[in-house]
Amino acid sequence: MSGPPQSKSETIASTLKIIFMGTPALAARVLDRLVGAHDARFRVVAVVTRPDEARGRGLTLASSEVATVASRHQIPTLKPERIKTPDFLERLKSYEPDLLVVAAYGRILPQSILDAPRIMPLNVHTSLLPRHRGAAPVEGAILAGDKETGVTIMRVTAEMDAGPILLARSIPLAAEETQATLKEKLAELGGRALMEALDLVACKAIVETPQDESAATFTRLVKKEDAIIDWRNDAVLIERMTRAYDPWPVARTTIAGEPLMIWKARAEASTESDEPGTIVTSAPHPIVQCGFGRLVLMEVQAAGRKRMRADEFVRGRRLEPAIRLGT
Repeated sequence: MSGPPQSKSETIASTLKIIFMGTPALAARVLDRLVGAHDARFRVVAVVTRPDEARGRGLTLASSEVATVASRHQIPTLKPERIKTPDFLERLKSYEPDLLVVAAYGRILPQSILDAPRIMPLNVHTSLLPRHRGAAPVEGAILAGDKETGVTIMRVTAEMDAGPILLARSIPLAAEETQATLKEKLAELGGRALMEALDLVACKAIVETPQDESAATFTRLVKKEDAIIDWRNDAVLIERMTRAYDPWPVARTTIAGEPLMIWKARAEASTESDEPGTIVTSAPHPIVQCGFGRLVLMEVQAAGRKRMRADEFVRGRRLEPAIRLGT
């Protein structure tokens, strides 16, 4: 284990100037916690977030959640279209940051930006590294059936999520945890963990622990097509999909050629071997045969309809016997 370069750690200022880089709601919660701490040792001098995006049915341009928090606290906010430019780098350096704090910013940072802070760039990563590196650690933990997850504060290096660990905090994964509920918990945990790590930096007591590369696992950015259910899979995995992809992109299939989203389900064991995707019974809840085991559908949503109980959906459609879901 080793500490930060001595030339930097020996000259830590009484007030550390921080540039915060993040975009979604989870990062906004972390930023709000940092600013709301009112700790005189830390000052967020600027925020960097993704450019405004068209949202909603009207496709109106809207700021990111992090930009909204920054505006509320009157923090200067940068929304660069491109970050690998000399102009952006110079603007970043003009704030003379001591620390760069990154939380779900959504872009890989070049070395020139990582070198900008006087002390170090650090990242709030929502998994227990080296497990679930990459863009979708929350979804990854649920899909893998992990019993616990957490937050890792790490030094950012050029290799994705591979930098030394500064601090890690864990929480158990509840049996019915969804992406939404877990992100909310990890946002709160991440805010607390960040403040702990910053306290160690300010006290010159930070210790860096290299990651175990042999234990590393990886996740990638989730796409809508990842949520399409393959009924040949294990019912346990499909049930995890319904939780990992709630609220987006939502586990989905088709019924009679029409889209059907599966919001909530329960896996159950079965020794039967009907064709995968077959609705084997519709009462009291529709049950679907999977490659291994069966899936009890609890809450679904048809195209153009609201979410509803699966038994109500089935009663309203008068399904033919042994109808199959998917293709």
